[in-house]
Amino acid sequence: MPVNAFPGGPVLHVDGRRELSAELTHAVAAFCDEAESTGADFATLYLSGAPSHEVVAKVSDVAAVTKWERAVRRLERLRLPTLAAASGECGGAALDLLLATDIRVATPDLLLLLPLHEQGTWPGMAGFRLVQQLGLASARRTVLFGRPITAREALDRCLVDQVSTDPGRTLAAAARLLRRLSGPELAIRRQLAFDAQWMSFEDALGPHLAACDRALRRTRTPDEVSA
Repeated sequence: MPVNAFPGGPVLHVDGRRELSAELTHAVAAFCDEAESTGADFATLYLSGAPSHEVVAKVSDVAAVTKWERAVRRLERLRLPTLAAASGECGGAALDLLLATDIRVATPDLLLLLPLHEQGTWPGMAGFRLVQQLGLASARRTVLFGRPITAREALDRCLVDQVSTDPGRTLAAAARLLRRLSGPELAIRRQLAFDAQWMSFEDALGPHLAACDRALRRTRTPDEVSA
């Protein structure tokens, strides 16, 4: 799971075939630390691989799962844009991380797989994110029965933003566009979008107005603000 330099921010490679471990959780946490402490423009992940039934069965205990889910949640809430390239079979840790990123590029052979445990699909937060992002009707067969999602289906359902035979180049082009955006501003809009899934209009109005006020203040000159 090396973290490599990438123009504008760190890069993390994750192999979803590996078992959930303290090493993997630490790698994601260190990746987030680097992204936030170095003033990066964005953070990039390369994801592939899905765990076998035997690998899923090696999960030690729920404490390890809790630490992992917290690391993924931290990635999901970074105050800078996150990009991901996913290829081939993508499940387990790779799927968890993909569903927590902002911009997602897939190779044509992508196959999203919810891991299978002895009693059925693994009941981790990937299922929660799939329902949030697809809706219950579209996610039902994957969450309940483990039906794979192909690259074309993922694109049609907006789980990925683009299918490319050269994901590295596609991500580089996206990164150039992202440099025009402010990381904190994107994080605010991401949170507003998250909240829109459950907040009432009345509860959401205040945060949206605060964000509007922040946007207006950032575009005014010092003289306009003092006036």
